[in-house]
This record gives sequence, C-alpha cells and structure tokens, in this order.
Amino acid sequence: MGIWLAAAVSQTTPEICVAIAPPSGFVAVSTLGVRITADARYHGMDNFTGAPLPGYAAPELWVRSEVGTALQAAAVTLKPQGYALQVLDGYRPVRATQAMVDWARSTDQAHLLTDGYIAVRSGHNHGHTVDLTLVQGADGAPVDMGSAFDHFGVESHHDAAVTPAAQQARKALSDAMKAAGFRSYSKEWWHYRLPLTGTTPLDVPIACEPTTP
Repeated sequence: MGIWLAAAVSQTTPEICVAIAPPSGFVAVSTLGVRITADARYHGMDNFTGAPLPGYAAPELWVRSEVGTALQAAAVTLKPQGYALQVLDGYRPVRATQAMVDWARSTDQAHLLTDGYIAVRSGHNHGHTVDLTLVQGADGAPVDMGSAFDHFGVESHHDAAVTPAAQQARKALSDAMKAAGFRSYSKEWWHYRLPLTGTTPLDVPIACEPTTP
C-alpha cells in the first residue's frame, strides 16, 4: 500500500457529520446559492486515484470569499442559457496535493507531473482555483463537456476536437468564468483561477464534526 493510499484509507467519514467552518476569508461552496452545487470528487472514490484523498474528510468544498462572489456572478451569466455550476474541487489541502504526486510516482505515471496535469505546487492550495462543470439548471443533469473531469489527455484541452454540443458547453462555461474575472488553463476545460495576490498555501483539512442522529 503506497503512502497516498494508506493516508486515504485511514480517513473515514461518520454517517452523519457537519463540515467544520472554513478558515477566515473562505466560504463553503454549499452556501453560494442554488445554482452552484458542490460535488467533492476527492472526498469519495470518483476521481483519478480511485480513493478519497487526505484532507477531504467532509463532503464540502471551500473557496476564498472573492472566488465565491465571482462564482455567483458566473452563475448569473449562465442562468439564461439554462445552465448551473457544479464545483468539483476548490481549496485543496497541501497534503492532498502531495498525495496526488505520490500516486503519480507510485503508479509509474510521473509523466503526468511534467505533462502539466498534476501539479507539485497547486493554486488549489491557495483557495483561488476551482475545478467545475456545467449541469442543467432545471434538474441538475450532467452536461456533455467532451471529456470526463480529470481526463489526462488531449480531449480535455480547450482546443480539442469535440462534438459541437460539447464545444458550445465549454464556450458557455469559459465565457461566463472569464466575464467573472477567472483565467482558464489550456489543458483542462474544468480548471479556472481567480488572479488574487498575497495568498498562501494552506494545509487545513476539510474535516467534519459528528452529530447525534
């Protein structure tokens, strides 16, 4: 068992728990409004490692307050088009980034570090970077974006040859996010950063407090 997997397996979530409050200057994605939902992929198994990552003990996501405000603006832009936002990752504890790097090396995929898909130092650690996708605003149904989240290949690039419907969806997301002040990353259609200065990386876990049923 690799270091990254041992750390993930040791992390358990009570059946009933309430996520702790985020640090000062951060907000929980679940508080941003009905047109912005959280699907914390690294809290569960549905991510490229196949296991929960350390630091994601609660099914919640945090972002810096400025990022939360900008996401709300993007959601307003998307509403007339019938879309809503689903955030897949926001602030990422440093320990989770280290686990990703360890996973790549322990699975003989260290090329993902140099290929620009897994970062040794991530903007997510600062809380100003988000991974997100579009869903249908009416019922939350997934929108075809041309590739899966965290697909490490050319299909995920912004200039990839995808279907017209996926191209339209990617453009809608990109236009709304850029209008709200975010910057995109050419290799990942889901990855956006709000250019903030003076931030520092954090390793505060997204933990939870058990509650009595």
